[in-house]
Amino acid sequence: MTDPRDTTADGIDRRAFVARSLIAGVAVTLPLACTPDAGPADSGAGRAVPADGTPAVAPGVPAADDLFELTVAAARERMEKGTLTSRALTQRYLTRIDAMDKRGPAVNAVIELNPDALAIADAMDAERKSGKVRGPLHGIPVLIKDNIDTADKMRTTAGSLALASSTPLQDSFIVERLRAAGAVLLGKTNLSEWANFRSSRSSSGWSGRGGQTRNPYVLDRNPCGSSSGTGAALASDFATIGIGTETDGSILCPAALNGLVGLKPTVGLWGRSGIIPISASQDTAGPMTRTVADAAALLTALVGLDPRDSATAQHGIPADLDYTKGLDPAGLKGARIGVARNLAGFHPDVDRALDAAVAALKAAGATIVDPADLAGVGKFGDAESEVLHYEFKDGLNRYLASLGPNAPIRSLAELIAFNEKDAAREMPWFGQETLIASEKKGPLTEPAYLAARAKCIRLARTEGLDATIAKHSLDAIVFPSNSPAWLTDHLNGDHFVGGDTSFAAVAGYPAVTVPMGLVHELPVGLTFTGRAWSEAALLKYAYAFEQQTKARRGPRYFVTLEA
Repeated sequence: MTDPRDTTADGIDRRAFVARSLIAGVAVTLPLACTPDAGPADSGAGRAVPADGTPAVAPGVPAADDLFELTVAAARERMEKGTLTSRALTQRYLTRIDAMDKRGPAVNAVIELNPDALAIADAMDAERKSGKVRGPLHGIPVLIKDNIDTADKMRTTAGSLALASSTPLQDSFIVERLRAAGAVLLGKTNLSEWANFRSSRSSSGWSGRGGQTRNPYVLDRNPCGSSSGTGAALASDFATIGIGTETDGSILCPAALNGLVGLKPTVGLWGRSGIIPISASQDTAGPMTRTVADAAALLTALVGLDPRDSATAQHGIPADLDYTKGLDPAGLKGARIGVARNLAGFHPDVDRALDAAVAALKAAGATIVDPADLAGVGKFGDAESEVLHYEFKDGLNRYLASLGPNAPIRSLAELIAFNEKDAAREMPWFGQETLIASEKKGPLTEPAYLAARAKCIRLARTEGLDATIAKHSLDAIVFPSNSPAWLTDHLNGDHFVGGDTSFAAVAGYPAVTVPMGLVHELPVGLTFTGRAWSEAALLKYAYAFEQQTKARRGPRYFVTLEA
Protein backbone atom coordinates (compact mmCIF):
# COMPACT_ATOMS: atom_id res chain seq x y z
CA MET A 1 0.00 0.00 0.00
CA THR A 2 2.80 2.19 0.50
CA ASP A 3 5.28 2.61 -2.03
CA PRO A 4 8.40 1.94 -0.25
CA ARG A 5 9.81 2.03 -3.68
CA ASP A 6 11.93 4.98 -4.37
CA THR A 7 14.04 7.47 -2.69
CA THR A 8 12.22 10.41 -1.39
CA ALA A 9 13.42 13.83 -0.59
CA ASP A 10 13.05 12.94 2.99
CA GLY A 11 16.08 10.90 2.71
CA ILE A 12 14.29 7.64 2.78
CA ASP A 13 14.37 4.70 0.55
CA ARG A 14 10.77 4.26 -0.38
CA ARG A 15 11.14 0.65 -0.93
CA ALA A 16 12.26 -0.23 2.55
CA PHE A 17 10.47 2.69 3.50
CA VAL A 18 13.09 4.92 4.49
CA ALA A 19 10.78 6.93 2.32
CA ARG A 20 12.28 9.75 0.46
CA SER A 21 9.44 10.87 -1.61
CA LEU A 22 11.25 13.28 -3.64
CA ILE A 23 14.90 12.93 -4.21
CA ALA A 24 15.13 15.97 -6.32
CA GLY A 25 11.99 16.84 -7.94
CA VAL A 26 11.74 16.25 -11.65
CA ALA A 27 12.38 13.55 -14.19
CA VAL A 28 12.63 13.40 -17.96
CA THR A 29 9.73 14.74 -19.97
CA LEU A 30 9.11 16.15 -23.38
CA PRO A 31 7.23 19.44 -23.50
CA LEU A 32 3.52 18.86 -23.96
CA ALA A 33 3.57 20.28 -27.44
CA CYS A 34 6.31 17.83 -28.41
CA THR A 35 4.80 14.59 -27.20
CA PRO A 36 4.67 11.89 -29.89
CA ASP A 37 1.31 11.83 -31.60
CA ALA A 38 0.08 8.33 -30.85
CA GLY A 39 -3.21 9.23 -29.26
CA PRO A 40 -5.16 7.42 -26.60
CA ALA A 41 -7.06 5.45 -29.21
CA ASP A 42 -3.81 3.94 -30.49
CA SER A 43 -3.70 0.29 -29.39
CA GLY A 44 -0.04 -0.23 -30.24
CA ALA A 45 -1.04 -3.22 -32.34
CA GLY A 46 0.71 -4.46 -35.41
CA ARG A 47 3.72 -2.22 -35.26
CA ALA A 48 6.88 -3.83 -36.62
CA VAL A 49 10.33 -2.26 -36.51
CA PRO A 50 10.25 0.65 -38.97
CA ALA A 51 13.10 1.25 -41.40
CA ASP A 52 14.17 4.29 -39.39
CA GLY A 53 15.38 2.04 -36.59
CA THR A 54 12.83 2.90 -33.92
CA PRO A 55 12.46 0.29 -31.17
CA ALA A 56 10.86 -3.09 -31.78
CA VAL A 57 7.26 -3.64 -30.69
CA ALA A 58 6.18 -6.80 -28.88
CA PRO A 59 4.00 -9.20 -30.89
CA GLY A 60 0.47 -10.22 -30.03
CA VAL A 61 -1.16 -6.87 -29.24
CA PRO A 62 -4.75 -6.97 -30.54
CA ALA A 63 -5.92 -4.23 -32.87
CA ALA A 64 -8.11 -1.54 -31.34
CA ASP A 65 -11.80 -2.43 -31.35
CA ASP A 66 -14.91 -0.35 -30.71
CA LEU A 67 -14.56 -1.00 -26.97
CA PHE A 68 -10.94 0.16 -26.82
CA GLU A 69 -10.31 2.29 -23.70
CA LEU A 70 -14.03 2.60 -23.07
CA THR A 71 -14.87 5.08 -20.32
CA VAL A 72 -17.41 4.55 -17.57
CA ALA A 73 -19.74 7.13 -19.11
CA ALA A 74 -19.49 5.62 -22.60
CA ALA A 75 -20.08 2.08 -21.29
CA ARG A 76 -23.06 3.26 -19.28
CA GLU A 77 -24.54 5.02 -22.31
CA ARG A 78 -24.21 1.93 -24.50
CA MET A 79 -25.70 -0.31 -21.84
CA GLU A 80 -28.63 2.09 -21.43
CA LYS A 81 -29.21 2.00 -25.20
CA GLY A 82 -28.99 -1.78 -25.26
CA THR A 83 -26.03 -1.85 -27.65
CA LEU A 84 -23.65 -3.32 -25.05
CA THR A 85 -24.04 -5.82 -22.24
CA SER A 86 -21.91 -6.23 -19.16
CA ARG A 87 -21.22 -9.81 -20.24
CA ALA A 88 -19.90 -8.70 -23.63
CA LEU A 89 -17.67 -6.08 -22.04
CA THR A 90 -16.40 -8.49 -19.39
CA GLN A 91 -15.67 -11.16 -21.99
CA ARG A 92 -13.84 -8.61 -24.10
CA TYR A 93 -11.48 -7.84 -21.20
CA LEU A 94 -10.98 -11.53 -20.43
CA THR A 95 -10.04 -12.14 -24.07
CA ARG A 96 -7.60 -9.23 -24.09
CA ILE A 97 -6.01 -10.39 -20.82
CA ASP A 98 -5.61 -13.87 -22.28
CA ALA A 99 -3.88 -12.46 -25.35
CA MET A 100 -1.58 -10.00 -23.60
CA ASP A 101 -0.97 -10.74 -19.95
CA LYS A 102 1.00 -14.00 -20.07
CA ARG A 103 1.45 -14.13 -23.87
CA GLY A 104 2.33 -11.55 -26.51
CA PRO A 105 3.79 -8.56 -24.65
CA ALA A 106 3.38 -10.59 -21.41
CA VAL A 107 2.62 -7.58 -19.24
CA ASN A 108 1.98 -9.91 -16.27
CA ALA A 109 -0.35 -7.49 -14.49
CA VAL A 110 -3.12 -9.87 -13.39
CA ILE A 111 -2.36 -12.26 -10.55
CA GLU A 112 -5.77 -13.97 -10.50
CA LEU A 113 -9.02 -13.81 -12.47
CA ASN A 114 -12.38 -14.07 -10.76
CA PRO A 115 -14.06 -17.33 -11.88
CA ASP A 116 -17.41 -15.68 -11.12
CA ALA A 117 -16.84 -12.59 -13.27
CA LEU A 118 -19.13 -13.61 -16.13
CA ALA A 119 -21.82 -14.77 -13.71
CA ILE A 120 -21.73 -11.38 -11.99
CA ALA A 121 -21.97 -9.66 -15.38
CA ASP A 122 -24.96 -11.82 -16.30
CA ALA A 123 -26.66 -10.93 -13.03
CA MET A 124 -26.11 -7.22 -13.65
CA ASP A 125 -27.50 -7.54 -17.17
CA ALA A 126 -30.57 -9.29 -15.81
CA GLU A 127 -31.09 -6.53 -13.25
CA ARG A 128 -30.78 -3.86 -15.92
CA LYS A 129 -33.25 -5.69 -18.14
CA SER A 130 -35.72 -5.80 -15.24
CA GLY A 131 -35.39 -2.05 -14.72
CA LYS A 132 -33.02 -2.06 -11.77
CA VAL A 133 -29.85 -0.03 -12.20
CA ARG A 134 -27.70 0.43 -9.13
CA GLY A 135 -25.73 3.41 -10.35
CA PRO A 136 -23.00 4.54 -12.77
CA LEU A 137 -20.82 1.47 -12.07
CA HIS A 138 -23.61 -1.04 -12.78
CA GLY A 139 -22.06 -3.78 -14.92
CA ILE A 140 -18.65 -2.07 -15.12
CA PRO A 141 -15.63 -4.44 -14.86
CA VAL A 142 -12.98 -3.48 -12.30
CA LEU A 143 -9.59 -4.89 -11.35
CA ILE A 144 -8.40 -4.56 -7.76
CA LYS A 145 -5.01 -4.96 -6.11
CA ASP A 146 -4.22 -8.27 -4.44
CA ASN A 147 -4.11 -6.84 -0.94
CA ILE A 148 -7.84 -6.09 -0.85
CA ASP A 149 -10.02 -8.74 0.77
CA THR A 150 -12.71 -10.53 -1.19
CA ALA A 151 -14.72 -13.28 0.48
CA ASP A 152 -15.17 -15.29 -2.70
CA LYS A 153 -13.21 -17.82 -4.75
CA MET A 154 -10.20 -15.51 -5.08
CA ARG A 155 -7.30 -15.32 -2.65
CA THR A 156 -5.93 -12.20 -0.95
CA THR A 157 -2.17 -12.57 -0.59
CA ALA A 158 -0.26 -9.27 -0.90
CA GLY A 159 1.74 -11.25 -3.48
CA SER A 160 3.22 -13.46 -0.76
CA LEU A 161 3.42 -17.24 -0.95
CA ALA A 162 2.85 -17.22 2.81
CA LEU A 163 -0.76 -16.21 2.14
CA ALA A 164 -1.22 -18.22 -1.07
CA SER A 165 -4.11 -20.19 0.45
CA SER A 166 -5.66 -17.28 2.37
CA THR A 167 -9.38 -16.70 1.93
CA PRO A 168 -10.72 -13.79 4.04
CA LEU A 169 -13.85 -14.30 6.11
CA GLN A 170 -15.55 -11.18 4.73
CA ASP A 171 -15.23 -8.60 1.97
CA SER A 172 -13.24 -5.45 2.53
CA PHE A 173 -15.36 -2.34 2.91
CA ILE A 174 -14.53 -1.08 -0.57
CA VAL A 175 -15.41 -4.44 -2.12
CA GLU A 176 -18.74 -4.33 -0.30
CA ARG A 177 -19.29 -0.92 -1.89
CA LEU A 178 -18.24 -2.18 -5.33
CA ARG A 179 -20.69 -5.06 -5.12
CA ALA A 180 -23.46 -2.74 -3.94
CA ALA A 181 -22.72 -0.43 -6.88
CA GLY A 182 -23.11 -3.31 -9.34
CA ALA A 183 -19.47 -3.45 -10.45
CA VAL A 184 -18.08 -6.67 -11.91
CA LEU A 185 -15.05 -7.90 -9.95
CA LEU A 186 -12.91 -9.06 -12.84
CA GLY A 187 -9.88 -10.16 -10.87
CA LYS A 188 -6.89 -9.11 -8.83
CA THR A 189 -3.65 -7.49 -9.89
CA ASN A 190 -0.05 -8.21 -9.04
CA LEU A 191 1.86 -5.88 -6.74
CA SER A 192 5.19 -5.27 -5.15
CA GLU A 193 5.10 -7.97 -2.47
CA TRP A 194 3.77 -6.72 0.88
CA ALA A 195 3.15 -3.43 -0.90
CA ASN A 196 6.91 -2.94 -1.16
CA PHE A 197 7.43 -3.06 2.59
CA ARG A 198 9.80 -6.01 2.74
CA SER A 199 13.25 -4.83 1.68
CA SER A 200 15.20 -1.72 0.74
CA ARG A 201 16.50 -3.55 -2.35
CA SER A 202 13.19 -4.74 -3.76
CA SER A 203 12.12 -4.45 -7.38
CA SER A 204 8.76 -2.71 -7.78
CA GLY A 205 6.15 -4.95 -9.35
CA TRP A 206 7.76 -8.22 -8.20
CA SER A 207 6.08 -10.67 -5.87
CA GLY A 208 6.79 -14.26 -4.93
CA ARG A 209 3.31 -15.27 -6.03
CA GLY A 210 2.97 -13.13 -9.15
CA GLY A 211 6.47 -12.62 -10.53
CA GLN A 212 7.46 -9.36 -12.25
CA THR A 213 4.92 -6.98 -13.78
CA ARG A 214 6.22 -5.08 -16.81
CA ASN A 215 5.65 -1.52 -17.96
CA PRO A 216 3.52 -1.67 -21.14
CA TYR A 217 5.12 1.46 -22.56
CA VAL A 218 8.57 -0.12 -22.69
CA LEU A 219 8.51 -3.69 -21.46
CA ASP A 220 11.97 -3.89 -19.91
CA ARG A 221 11.15 -0.80 -17.83
CA ASN A 222 9.62 -0.84 -14.37
CA PRO A 223 5.92 -0.13 -13.72
CA CYS A 224 6.67 1.34 -10.27
CA GLY A 225 4.67 0.16 -7.29
CA SER A 226 3.34 -1.04 -5.22
CA SER A 227 0.09 -0.95 -7.25
CA SER A 228 2.10 -2.11 -10.25
CA GLY A 229 -0.41 -4.57 -11.64
CA THR A 230 -3.32 -2.16 -11.52
CA GLY A 231 -1.23 0.47 -13.29
CA ALA A 232 -0.01 -1.85 -16.05
CA ALA A 233 -3.44 -3.47 -16.43
CA LEU A 234 -5.31 -0.21 -16.89
CA ALA A 235 -2.68 1.10 -19.29
CA SER A 236 -3.10 -2.15 -21.25
CA ASP A 237 -6.91 -1.76 -21.30
CA PHE A 238 -7.61 -4.89 -19.23
CA ALA A 239 -10.56 -3.28 -17.40
CA THR A 240 -12.63 -0.12 -17.41
CA ILE A 241 -11.40 1.04 -14.00
CA GLY A 242 -8.94 -0.11 -11.35
CA ILE A 243 -8.13 0.26 -7.68
CA GLY A 244 -4.74 0.54 -6.02
CA THR A 245 -3.63 1.23 -2.48
CA GLU A 246 -1.07 3.66 -1.12
CA THR A 247 0.89 4.39 2.01
CA ASP A 248 3.40 6.62 0.25
CA GLY A 249 3.44 6.66 -3.54
CA SER A 250 1.89 3.29 -4.33
CA ILE A 251 -0.98 4.78 -6.34
CA LEU A 252 0.63 7.96 -7.60
CA CYS A 253 3.89 6.49 -8.89
CA PRO A 254 2.52 3.50 -10.86
CA ALA A 255 -0.29 5.67 -12.20
CA ALA A 256 2.21 8.26 -13.45
CA LEU A 257 4.68 5.71 -14.87
CA ASN A 258 1.87 3.90 -16.69
CA GLY A 259 0.28 7.02 -18.18
CA LEU A 260 -2.79 7.04 -15.93
CA VAL A 261 -4.79 9.24 -13.62
CA GLY A 262 -4.21 8.18 -10.02
CA LEU A 263 -5.99 9.57 -6.98
CA LYS A 264 -4.77 9.11 -3.42
CA PRO A 265 -7.72 10.26 -1.29
CA THR A 266 -7.55 11.90 2.10
CA VAL A 267 -6.99 9.19 4.69
CA GLY A 268 -10.47 8.21 5.86
CA LEU A 269 -12.46 9.13 2.73
CA TRP A 270 -12.59 5.47 1.71
CA GLY A 271 -12.94 2.80 4.38
CA ARG A 272 -9.85 0.64 4.82
CA SER A 273 -11.11 -2.41 6.66
CA GLY A 274 -10.13 -5.61 4.91
CA ILE A 275 -7.06 -4.15 3.24
CA ILE A 276 -3.75 -5.69 4.26
CA PRO A 277 -2.20 -2.80 6.16
CA ILE A 278 1.11 -1.04 6.48
CA SER A 279 0.20 2.20 8.25
CA ALA A 280 -2.99 3.18 10.03
CA SER A 281 -1.99 6.83 9.71
CA GLN A 282 -1.19 6.80 5.98
CA ASP A 283 -2.91 3.86 4.22
CA THR A 284 -5.72 4.39 1.75
CA ALA A 285 -7.08 2.79 -1.39
CA GLY A 286 -7.87 4.92 -4.43
CA PRO A 287 -8.82 5.01 -8.13
CA MET A 288 -6.42 4.30 -10.99
CA THR A 289 -8.03 5.11 -14.32
CA ARG A 290 -7.38 6.42 -17.82
CA THR A 291 -9.40 9.61 -17.35
CA VAL A 292 -10.17 12.04 -14.56
CA ALA A 293 -13.91 11.52 -15.08
CA ASP A 294 -13.54 7.79 -14.46
CA ALA A 295 -11.56 8.47 -11.29
CA ALA A 296 -14.30 10.81 -10.08
CA ALA A 297 -17.01 8.22 -10.80
CA LEU A 298 -15.15 5.50 -8.93
CA LEU A 299 -14.32 7.80 -6.00
CA THR A 300 -17.98 8.73 -5.67
CA ALA A 301 -19.19 5.16 -5.51
CA LEU A 302 -16.92 4.06 -2.67
CA VAL A 303 -17.18 6.95 -0.21
CA GLY A 304 -18.96 5.95 2.97
CA LEU A 305 -18.75 5.27 6.69
CA ASP A 306 -16.87 2.07 7.41
CA PRO A 307 -17.91 0.65 10.80
CA ARG A 308 -14.56 -1.14 11.02
CA ASP A 309 -12.48 1.98 10.31
CA SER A 310 -12.87 4.92 12.66
CA ALA A 311 -10.96 7.21 10.26
CA THR A 312 -14.04 7.39 8.03
CA ALA A 313 -15.99 9.15 10.78
CA GLN A 314 -13.85 12.25 10.24
CA HIS A 315 -14.74 13.26 6.69
CA GLY A 316 -18.31 14.53 6.99
CA ILE A 317 -18.76 14.12 3.23
CA PRO A 318 -22.45 13.95 2.24
CA ALA A 319 -23.50 10.47 1.19
CA ASP A 320 -24.95 11.80 -2.06
CA LEU A 321 -21.92 13.84 -3.13
CA ASP A 322 -21.08 13.17 -6.79
CA TYR A 323 -17.52 14.15 -7.67
CA THR A 324 -18.29 14.01 -11.38
CA LYS A 325 -20.66 16.98 -11.09
CA GLY A 326 -17.85 19.43 -10.42
CA LEU A 327 -15.79 18.49 -13.47
CA ASP A 328 -15.55 21.49 -15.78
CA PRO A 329 -13.17 22.20 -18.69
CA ALA A 330 -13.05 25.77 -17.36
CA GLY A 331 -12.43 24.59 -13.81
CA LEU A 332 -9.00 26.24 -13.52
CA LYS A 333 -10.32 29.73 -14.18
CA GLY A 334 -9.62 31.87 -11.13
CA ALA A 335 -7.84 29.10 -9.19
CA ARG A 336 -4.60 30.00 -7.38
CA ILE A 337 -2.09 27.27 -8.15
CA GLY A 338 1.35 27.16 -6.55
CA VAL A 339 4.33 25.49 -8.21
CA ALA A 340 6.61 23.64 -5.80
CA ARG A 341 9.83 24.20 -7.74
CA ASN A 342 11.91 22.62 -5.00
CA LEU A 343 10.23 19.30 -5.83
CA ALA A 344 11.50 19.60 -9.41
CA GLY A 345 14.94 19.88 -10.96
CA PHE A 346 15.83 16.20 -11.09
CA HIS A 347 15.74 15.92 -14.89
CA PRO A 348 15.86 18.60 -17.60
CA ASP A 349 13.23 16.98 -19.82
CA VAL A 350 10.82 16.74 -16.91
CA ASP A 351 11.53 20.36 -16.07
CA ARG A 352 10.60 21.32 -19.63
CA ALA A 353 7.41 19.31 -19.35
CA LEU A 354 6.62 21.04 -16.06
CA ASP A 355 7.16 24.45 -17.67
CA ALA A 356 4.77 23.50 -20.47
CA ALA A 357 2.24 22.23 -17.93
CA VAL A 358 2.43 25.46 -15.93
CA ALA A 359 1.90 27.42 -19.14
CA ALA A 360 -1.17 25.28 -19.85
CA LEU A 361 -2.53 25.95 -16.35
CA LYS A 362 -2.09 29.66 -16.91
CA ALA A 363 -3.70 29.48 -20.35
CA ALA A 364 -6.68 27.74 -18.73
CA GLY A 365 -7.22 30.74 -16.46
CA ALA A 366 -5.31 29.84 -13.31
CA THR A 367 -3.34 32.38 -11.32
CA ILE A 368 0.13 30.90 -10.96
CA VAL A 369 2.33 31.41 -7.90
CA ASP A 370 5.79 30.28 -8.95
CA PRO A 371 7.67 29.31 -6.91
CA ALA A 372 5.59 28.13 -3.98
CA ASP A 373 8.15 25.89 -2.37
CA LEU A 374 7.48 23.45 0.45
CA ALA A 375 9.51 23.62 3.64
CA GLY A 376 10.69 20.39 5.22
CA VAL A 377 12.03 18.61 2.15
CA GLY A 378 14.34 15.85 3.31
CA LYS A 379 13.61 16.38 6.99
CA PHE A 380 10.97 13.82 7.95
CA GLY A 381 12.02 10.65 6.14
CA ASP A 382 13.53 8.96 9.17
CA ALA A 383 10.48 9.80 11.27
CA GLU A 384 8.15 8.40 8.61
CA SER A 385 10.17 5.22 8.46
CA GLU A 386 9.93 4.84 12.24
CA VAL A 387 6.16 5.33 12.15
CA LEU A 388 5.70 2.78 9.38
CA HIS A 389 7.75 0.11 11.12
CA TYR A 390 5.71 0.47 14.29
CA GLU A 391 2.34 0.60 12.55
CA PHE A 392 3.10 -2.26 10.18
CA LYS A 393 3.75 -4.71 13.01
CA ASP A 394 0.65 -3.63 14.89
CA GLY A 395 -1.61 -3.57 11.82
CA LEU A 396 -0.40 -6.78 10.20
CA ASN A 397 -0.77 -8.80 13.40
CA ARG A 398 -4.32 -7.48 13.76
CA TYR A 399 -5.12 -8.30 10.14
CA LEU A 400 -3.76 -11.84 10.35
CA ALA A 401 -5.81 -12.43 13.49
CA SER A 402 -8.94 -11.41 11.56
CA LEU A 403 -8.45 -14.31 9.13
CA GLY A 404 -9.64 -16.79 11.74
CA PRO A 405 -8.38 -20.22 12.76
CA ASN A 406 -7.54 -21.31 9.21
CA ALA A 407 -5.09 -18.47 8.57
CA PRO A 408 -1.90 -19.83 6.98
CA ILE A 409 0.20 -17.53 9.19
CA ARG A 410 -0.84 -15.70 12.33
CA SER A 411 1.82 -13.08 12.98
CA LEU A 412 4.65 -11.05 11.50
CA ALA A 413 7.07 -13.38 13.25
CA GLU A 414 5.53 -16.37 11.46
CA LEU A 415 5.78 -14.53 8.14
CA ILE A 416 9.50 -13.94 8.68
CA ALA A 417 9.98 -17.61 9.53
CA PHE A 418 8.04 -18.69 6.42
CA ASN A 419 10.26 -16.55 4.18
CA GLU A 420 13.40 -17.96 5.75
CA LYS A 421 12.17 -21.49 5.19
CA ASP A 422 11.11 -20.83 1.59
CA ALA A 423 13.93 -18.43 0.74
CA ALA A 424 14.59 -19.97 -2.68
CA ARG A 425 11.17 -18.84 -3.93
CA GLU A 426 10.53 -15.81 -1.74
CA MET A 427 13.97 -14.25 -1.50
CA PRO A 428 15.93 -15.06 -4.67
CA TRP A 429 16.91 -11.41 -5.21
CA PHE A 430 16.31 -9.43 -2.02
CA GLY A 431 15.69 -10.10 1.64
CA GLN A 432 13.25 -9.07 4.35
CA GLU A 433 15.19 -6.62 6.49
CA THR A 434 12.20 -4.26 6.63
CA LEU A 435 10.01 -7.01 8.10
CA ILE A 436 12.70 -7.87 10.63
CA ALA A 437 13.08 -4.22 11.66
CA SER A 438 9.32 -3.96 12.16
CA GLU A 439 9.19 -7.11 14.28
CA LYS A 440 11.63 -5.50 16.72
CA LYS A 441 9.25 -2.62 17.42
CA GLY A 442 7.05 -2.40 20.50
CA PRO A 443 3.49 -1.11 21.01
CA LEU A 444 2.16 2.17 19.64
CA THR A 445 2.34 3.67 23.11
CA GLU A 446 6.14 3.85 23.05
CA PRO A 447 7.64 7.37 23.20
CA ALA A 448 9.75 6.74 20.08
CA TYR A 449 6.64 6.09 18.01
CA LEU A 450 4.69 9.02 19.41
CA ALA A 451 7.58 11.41 18.86
CA ALA A 452 8.10 10.23 15.26
CA ARG A 453 4.43 10.60 14.43
CA ALA A 454 4.31 14.10 15.92
CA LYS A 455 7.36 15.10 13.87
CA CYS A 456 5.72 13.78 10.70
CA ILE A 457 2.54 15.78 11.28
CA ARG A 458 4.46 18.94 12.11
CA LEU A 459 6.81 18.86 9.12
CA ALA A 460 4.60 17.40 6.38
CA ARG A 461 1.30 18.94 7.37
CA THR A 462 1.58 21.98 9.68
CA GLU A 463 4.89 23.46 8.51
CA GLY A 464 4.72 21.86 5.07
CA LEU A 465 1.53 21.81 3.01
CA ASP A 466 -0.62 23.88 5.39
CA ALA A 467 2.00 26.61 5.72
CA THR A 468 2.64 26.93 1.98
CA ILE A 469 -1.05 26.94 1.12
CA ALA A 470 -1.76 29.60 3.74
CA LYS A 471 1.27 31.76 2.88
CA HIS A 472 0.27 32.09 -0.77
CA SER A 473 -3.53 31.68 -0.39
CA LEU A 474 -3.41 28.67 -2.69
CA ASP A 475 -6.16 26.37 -3.90
CA ALA A 476 -3.67 23.65 -4.85
CA ILE A 477 0.03 22.95 -5.31
CA VAL A 478 1.51 21.25 -8.39
CA PHE A 479 4.83 19.53 -9.12
CA PRO A 480 6.15 16.69 -11.30
CA SER A 481 4.89 13.26 -10.29
CA ASN A 482 7.83 11.15 -11.43
CA SER A 483 10.92 10.52 -13.44
CA PRO A 484 10.72 8.28 -16.50
CA ALA A 485 10.62 4.55 -15.72
CA TRP A 486 13.95 2.87 -14.99
CA LEU A 487 15.11 -0.52 -16.23
CA THR A 488 13.84 -3.36 -14.06
CA ASP A 489 16.84 -4.78 -12.21
CA HIS A 490 16.23 -7.59 -9.73
CA LEU A 491 19.86 -7.69 -8.66
CA ASN A 492 20.20 -4.04 -7.64
CA GLY A 493 16.57 -3.04 -7.14
CA ASP A 494 14.76 0.14 -8.12
CA HIS A 495 16.45 3.29 -9.40
CA PHE A 496 14.39 6.37 -8.61
CA VAL A 497 15.47 9.73 -9.93
CA GLY A 498 12.75 12.05 -8.63
CA GLY A 499 9.11 12.78 -7.92
CA ASP A 500 7.43 13.45 -4.57
CA THR A 501 4.62 11.58 -2.87
CA SER A 502 5.61 11.88 0.79
CA PHE A 503 4.17 15.28 1.69
CA ALA A 504 0.59 14.26 0.87
CA ALA A 505 1.12 10.72 2.17
CA VAL A 506 2.53 11.69 5.57
CA ALA A 507 0.04 14.56 5.99
CA GLY A 508 -2.82 12.23 5.06
CA TYR A 509 -3.91 14.72 2.39
CA PRO A 510 -5.25 14.01 -1.12
CA ALA A 511 -3.19 14.08 -4.31
CA VAL A 512 -4.00 13.32 -7.93
CA THR A 513 -1.59 12.70 -10.78
CA VAL A 514 -2.54 13.41 -14.40
CA PRO A 515 -0.52 12.59 -17.55
CA MET A 516 1.76 15.49 -18.48
CA GLY A 517 3.51 14.05 -21.53
CA LEU A 518 6.07 11.47 -22.68
CA VAL A 519 9.82 11.39 -22.35
CA HIS A 520 11.29 9.04 -24.94
CA GLU A 521 8.01 7.07 -24.97
CA LEU A 522 7.83 6.97 -21.15
CA PRO A 523 4.99 8.80 -19.35
CA VAL A 524 5.45 11.54 -16.79
CA GLY A 525 2.70 13.10 -14.72
CA LEU A 526 1.71 16.30 -12.95
CA THR A 527 0.58 16.05 -9.32
CA PHE A 528 -2.08 18.30 -7.78
CA THR A 529 -2.30 18.31 -3.98
CA GLY A 530 -4.14 20.35 -1.37
CA ARG A 531 -5.72 20.29 2.07
CA ALA A 532 -7.67 17.40 3.57
CA TRP A 533 -11.02 16.62 1.92
CA SER A 534 -10.25 18.83 -1.11
CA GLU A 535 -10.79 15.99 -3.62
CA ALA A 536 -13.61 17.81 -5.41
CA ALA A 537 -11.43 20.85 -6.10
CA LEU A 538 -8.37 18.80 -7.08
CA LEU A 539 -10.41 16.70 -9.49
CA LYS A 540 -11.88 19.85 -11.01
CA TYR A 541 -8.41 21.29 -11.62
CA ALA A 542 -7.03 17.98 -12.86
CA TYR A 543 -9.93 17.59 -15.27
CA ALA A 544 -9.47 21.09 -16.68
CA PHE A 545 -5.73 20.42 -17.14
CA GLU A 546 -6.49 17.09 -18.82
CA GLN A 547 -8.94 18.73 -21.22
CA GLN A 548 -6.56 21.63 -21.90
CA THR A 549 -3.58 19.44 -22.76
CA LYS A 550 -4.90 16.04 -23.93
CA ALA A 551 -1.42 14.84 -22.98
CA ARG A 552 -2.10 11.15 -22.42
CA ARG A 553 -0.82 8.72 -25.04
CA GLY A 554 -1.45 5.00 -24.87
CA PRO A 555 1.40 2.48 -24.65
CA ARG A 556 3.17 1.13 -27.75
CA TYR A 557 4.55 -2.02 -26.07
CA PHE A 558 8.14 -1.43 -27.12
CA VAL A 559 10.42 -4.29 -26.12
CA THR A 560 13.19 -1.82 -25.18
CA LEU A 561 14.05 1.78 -25.99
CA GLU A 562 17.06 0.79 -28.04
CA ALA A 563 16.42 -0.06 -31.69
